Amino acid sequence: MPIDYSKWKDIEISDDEDDTHPNIDTPSLFRWRHQARVERMGEFEKKKSETKECLEKSQRELAGLKKKLQAADEESEKKKLEADIAKMEKQFSEWKTKESELEKQEKLAPWNVDTICREGFSKTTVNKMPEKKTELSEDERLERSQKFMDKYKKDIEKFGFYHNWDDSKEYLLKNTHLACEDTANYLTYWCVNLQMEEKNSLMKQVAHQTIVMQYILELSKTMEVPPIACVPSFFTKIKTCDAKYMEGFNQELNAFIDRIERRAKEKTDKLMAEIEEEERQKRLGPGGLDPAEVYEELPKELQHCFDSKDIG
Repeated sequence: MPIDYSKWKDIEISDDEDDTHPNIDTPSLFRWRHQARVERMGEFEKKKSETKECLEKSQRELAGLKKKLQAADEESEKKKLEADIAKMEKQFSEWKTKESELEKQEKLAPWNVDTICREGFSKTTVNKMPEKKTELSEDERLERSQKFMDKYKKDIEKFGFYHNWDDSKEYLLKNTHLACEDTANYLTYWCVNLQMEEKNSLMKQVAHQTIVMQYILELSKTMEVPPIACVPSFFTKIKTCDAKYMEGFNQELNAFIDRIERRAKEKTDKLMAEIEEEERQKRLGPGGLDPAEVYEELPKELQHCFDSKDIG
């Protein structure tokens, strides 16, 4: 089924009444990237499967030709079979080379939440995902999310300040209730506000922790276990990964920061426009004219008279 990516084009977070409420089930910022990754991985797996089938077919045909060669009596038949064998050996070698190239590509592929749960995670003992509860209405989700953020605001912000992997891991394991979508939503909302306050360095720090939480949530969905069950495995993997894996994490972080900066600028520009319009409305005189605009349209001589208060 085709996915409509347009609704994830921007981070839709706001703190004013005209926009969508900031806490309304904010979509994961990785969701569209995740779909694209799944499609690329599917294509790669298909290519691997086709290569393997062709390699096995070539191997079977090569073995069959060699048996025929051993049983052949006539010289002309032997020469034909030897030519066919040489051709098939070349074909087999080409498929073998392609298989090796695909294996190399797989090893060098950047780490993401779909591959993190393969090796290194296979022996982790985790709890089963609890059965889904009755679907809440939008208002009920909103109310529940707001209550959670009001109650645990300080706990979430403390997590946002952590720099060290081990500290982040220990804090989440001690505060298991924070491993959830509401925490990621609050951190995202906080990032936008920090950027609007021109606290760029602090915003980037909180953005880092937001991505950590998003990775844990996506891993939870992939493995179909509660988010808290993925915390130890995630931090073990992130601490021991190589440069390529870490590059994938940093790419996600940088893309998230870019979105935050754009969204904060849009909100700031909108807020400034509203303030300017409000000031303009206050200045309006008889007939709905703005004195400032009228002044700008006057000839320079009359402007000088107004400035010097000389009407003579």
